[in-house]
Amino acid sequence: MPETTSQGLTRLAFGGDYNPEQWPESVWREDIRLMREAGVSMVSVGIFSWALLEPEPGRYDFGWLDRVLNLLHENGVRVDLGTPTVVPPAWFYRAHPDALPVAADGSRYAFGARGAICHSNADYRAAAANITTKLAERYADHPALAMWHVHNEYGVPVSACYCDSCAAHFRRWLTTVYGGVDAVNEAWGTAFWGQRYSTLDEINPARLTPTVGNPTQALDYRRFADATMRENFLAERDILHRLSPGVPVTTNFMTAFSQCDSVDYWAWGREVDLVTNDHYLITDGRRTHVNLAMAADLTRSVAGGAPWLLLEHSTSGVNWQPRNPAKAPGQMARNSLAHVARGSEGAMFFQWRQSRRGAEKFHSAMVPHGGTDTRVWREVVALGATLASLNEIRGTRTIADAAVLWDWHSWWAQSLDWRPSEDHDARERADTFYEALYDRHLTVDFAHPEADLSAYPLVVVPALYLMTEAAGANLRRYVEGGGTLVVSYFSGIVDEHDAVHEGAYPGALRDVLGLTVEEFSPLLAGDRVRLTGPDGAGLDADVWTEFVVPRGAETVWAYADGLTAGRPAVTRHRLGDGTAWYVSTRLGVEGLDAVLALAGADARIAPRADLPRDVEVVRRAGERGSYLFALNHTAVDAKVPLDGPGTELLTGERAAGRLAVPAGAVRVVRLDG
Repeated sequence: MPETTSQGLTRLAFGGDYNPEQWPESVWREDIRLMREAGVSMVSVGIFSWALLEPEPGRYDFGWLDRVLNLLHENGVRVDLGTPTVVPPAWFYRAHPDALPVAADGSRYAFGARGAICHSNADYRAAAANITTKLAERYADHPALAMWHVHNEYGVPVSACYCDSCAAHFRRWLTTVYGGVDAVNEAWGTAFWGQRYSTLDEINPARLTPTVGNPTQALDYRRFADATMRENFLAERDILHRLSPGVPVTTNFMTAFSQCDSVDYWAWGREVDLVTNDHYLITDGRRTHVNLAMAADLTRSVAGGAPWLLLEHSTSGVNWQPRNPAKAPGQMARNSLAHVARGSEGAMFFQWRQSRRGAEKFHSAMVPHGGTDTRVWREVVALGATLASLNEIRGTRTIADAAVLWDWHSWWAQSLDWRPSEDHDARERADTFYEALYDRHLTVDFAHPEADLSAYPLVVVPALYLMTEAAGANLRRYVEGGGTLVVSYFSGIVDEHDAVHEGAYPGALRDVLGLTVEEFSPLLAGDRVRLTGPDGAGLDADVWTEFVVPRGAETVWAYADGLTAGRPAVTRHRLGDGTAWYVSTRLGVEGLDAVLALAGADARIAPRADLPRDVEVVRRAGERGSYLFALNHTAVDAKVPLDGPGTELLTGERAAGRLAVPAGAVRVVRLDG
């Protein structure tokens, strides 16, 4: 495929959210001077400025924004210009209080935060279209404009509203999806508990009920909420495309499973001109660089493998977690370059200058409260120079070794009430499988279950409770064609309507796995089981076991104790030219490594025993050449083998044989040839 770049930019993007309205104009020229010192190439402007741009209905004040954009342009800084529709002004809510969203229990949220929007509200939609139109008419031809930034972080903090306007909109959506009430009754299984509807007018959002409500109704309401937000994005995007042709339009995603669970990014990725993402380290005690790599891989995959852009991350600590540690010296640059290694066309931050007031005043920024005589500022300046030295990688693509299948609809369905065990969590399985692949030094693409998988020697399914018949057939073709598949438990169980596939578990995967499951047998809290396998090797597992019956599959590990003692625990099935592995219990990273070692051998993926743990090696390639990124997340120096000689871009030195990567450092080698 041809190389692609972020339109409007001629170098890697470096900068952050710029909110000059928080400061007197006397500060603006100092900001510009510091941006030039740091090598800033782009800033995001206007995202939260609706109340300033339209201080009262129909009265506009663009003068301050004119001055900001002109000043940025005069100093060579491009602009990602926001439509401020995430924060309607107080006057709007005073006139239209029903535009504030309603929770499932019937309570209405109050004005005073951000993202408090009923996306079905006609008055909000009209006002958002109007301010977007005014901005596009004024700035479509501004020379500073690099791209448009619609709204901000759709789905956070509120995605679904349960008001009467949403109820009417939901019924219209059901008509479009199903055609009529009979099809809804069939899809939702309303014969159970006497929930049958005689007309769509009887249907309401999935509001609070005295016990568990209809699970498919709840699933469809999540789909509806996501689709409704996307309708509003498309309305703004289309205005911008019409009035500002040729300028790319984006909105900032939050693909990390730790940050947003209400948006189907496969669907959204098809609608933006450039995929952009916000990522913040979750300080829960885990290896934060693994979550970062996972989010970057997922964002690149949503972009279809094309380059994307990290639009927000933090220079140091954030302020919205229970505990917000600072980043260690050098970590900001290493985090930034890890995103670049995995496809980002730069590194942007929230925000440029640290706020003195408001909810995020303790969130780190490029210019901290302490000013320029600080470690953070010195690291910001150094990172700007580093990114400038890497401009030649723009447009190249990250090379993946394996694929992980993921579907947000399946995650939503599995997260509904009354599943066999509350300890089984789709995100946990995805995190753990990804970490095991990361520790085997495999770069991962994520893929939709119905996507073409033929390019991948190894495909992993960590958690796909919901799987269509088409997805099941797709996986069978993949294995028969020579692929190696690894599937975790409780996958392939229900169809797109949360109805259990006919016949024995695991439904859509029975044939490809060569087995059936007679019964799930989740474990009680704290219980564990032992598995015995090749050469007597043992593994520990918890949370889940199953009564597995091989129907063509061979047993590789068996349960050694518990109710399922003697039964298969991990199986391997030869099908056509490929193999399918099944893991019927919850293994940790170490246990999964043992399974992936054997599956990797089936896939003919050579182990990378020559790479230390937490030393990350990723490749980008394109018409300009092939590049190797080596990131040392450890406290000791490391050596990384090179495929051939090349030039290290950060130092300018020649490299060959084994590349020295100091503790905590990053090296980027342009390989010869």
